[in-house]
Amino acid sequence: MADKDNKKLEQNQKEKPMSFLMMTVLTGLVGGILWSGVGYIAHVFNFTEIPANTILEPWTIGDWKDGWLGIVISILLMGAISIVAALIYYALLRRFYSIWIGMGYGIVLFLLVFLVLNPIFPGIPPFGELERNTIITSGCLYILYGVFVGYSISYENSEIKKMEQKAEEADARS
Repeated sequence: MADKDNKKLEQNQKEKPMSFLMMTVLTGLVGGILWSGVGYIAHVFNFTEIPANTILEPWTIGDWKDGWLGIVISILLMGAISIVAALIYYALLRRFYSIWIGMGYGIVLFLLVFLVLNPIFPGIPPFGELERNTIITSGCLYILYGVFVGYSISYENSEIKKMEQKAEEADARS
């Protein structure tokens, strides 16, 4: 009876692993917040002319978006949007275990934002009018974001495949 009660204690319970999809959502959120935060710091130090709150310009009114609250909300909003980007990577590219795929994904996202979605954001000058520092810094941040999200998701996918393969091998031996 004591052994049965001992198994019910909280400290003796096994922690349920996070699902792969939930890990992808968390990776997207953290990646978006992290790299948009780094982008804000790059703007503060004049490496880029694009402020973090550019994402709020088309949809909000008021001076609050230019203050600290606008920066914080912009960074959190980028984290939320990044979840969608991570889920797209999960759906299309998770089986590729290569740093190059993540870099390519970051470049595609950079081109999407700066060439296709550029007209939506009045705070971003047309691509041809951007300063060289802005293009290089932003491109590098997008590449780093793509590698972060892509490699995290691909690595987890690879680990799950290895565990499944080991389980199959163990079942075959028994």
